[in-house]
Amino acid sequence: MTKAMHSDKELFDAKPWHGKNRKYDIVKEGVIAVTVVSLLVLSFSLFFGSPDEKPLTFKGWAASNSDNFYATAVSELAGTSGTATYGAPYNKGGDGLNVGPLWLQKWVGVTHPIDTVNDFVVTPLTNSVQPAEVATALTQWKGAAEAQKSSWATKYDSAIAKVEGKLSAVPSGDYGPVPALAKGLTDMAKSGSLDAALLSQGGFFQTDATKQILYFGDGSYLDDAGTAANLQGGTWGMMNETGRYPGQAWLWLYSFWYQIPPFNNENSHPIGANADAYIMVLMGGLSLGLILMPLIPGIRTLPMRIPIHRAIWRNYYRSEGIKRRKD
Repeated sequence: MTKAMHSDKELFDAKPWHGKNRKYDIVKEGVIAVTVVSLLVLSFSLFFGSPDEKPLTFKGWAASNSDNFYATAVSELAGTSGTATYGAPYNKGGDGLNVGPLWLQKWVGVTHPIDTVNDFVVTPLTNSVQPAEVATALTQWKGAAEAQKSSWATKYDSAIAKVEGKLSAVPSGDYGPVPALAKGLTDMAKSGSLDAALLSQGGFFQTDATKQILYFGDGSYLDDAGTAANLQGGTWGMMNETGRYPGQAWLWLYSFWYQIPPFNNENSHPIGANADAYIMVLMGGLSLGLILMPLIPGIRTLPMRIPIHRAIWRNYYRSEGIKRRKD
C-alpha cells in the first residue's frame, strides 16, 4: 500500500458518520438488560441447576467398602500408596511429572509436607481414645525401629495385594501391630470421627482439605464416585459437574487434549504418563500466543488483509464510495 493510498484510507475512515441516528436512554437500556438477564439466570438455575450431591466422607467409605479402606490404611503405613509415592510438593517419594528433561515437581520441592504413616494413621489414632488392643498396637509401633515398622507394613501390604484385597484370604504372618492399627482406623472411620480428626491436624480453624482428598484418592472410593458421576478424563470430566451437568465450558480446550493420543496413552507413552505437565505447558504456550497476538507480525495485520468488517458494513462502504466518486 503506497503512502498516498494509506493517507486516503485514513481520511476516509476519519469521516463523520452520515447514516441514520437513533436516540436511546443508556441507563434505561442497562436496567432492562440486567433485570431480564437476572430473571433468566434465576429461572434456569431453578430448573437446570446442578444436583446437590452429598459430600464424600470417610464414614461413607468405611461403611460402603470397609475392606478397601482397611487395605488403603495398610498401604499408607507401608508407604506404597499414591500419596506416599507421589513426590513433591508432598514428599520425596517419587520424581513427579516431567516435560522431557524438565522435572517440574523437583524444582518446586516439598512445600506441603505429608507423612502418610503419621498424618493419615498414627496421629489420628493417637489423638482419640482407643480400645486396649489398638492402644497396645500404637505403643508397639512407636517403640519399634523404622526398619521393623517397614518390614511389618510391607509384608502385610504385599499379602493383601496378592489376594486382591480380600482380607479373609490373607494368610497369617509376622505383621506386628499393623492389622490392629488398620482395624482401629477403620472403626474410627465408621464412627465418623476420622473426618474431624484429619481436618483438625492443622489447627481448630482449618480450611485445608488436602490430606483428606489425597487419602480419598489413595483408595477406590473417590475414583468410583468420579466414574459414577461421569467426571473421568475420558468423559470430559474436567469441564462437567456431577452427572454430566454443564460446568466450566471454557475448560473444553484443556479437556480436549486428554481425549487424543499421545496424551490419553497413560500406560504406553511417556507423554501420556506425564500428560498433566505437557498439557499445562501446551496451554501456557497457546495462552501466551493469544496475549501476544497484537505483537506478532503477520497475525496482527490479518484484519487488514481479510477485511471482514467491510463485508459486514458493506452498505456503508458502498454509499461512501459512491459519494467519494461524486466528490
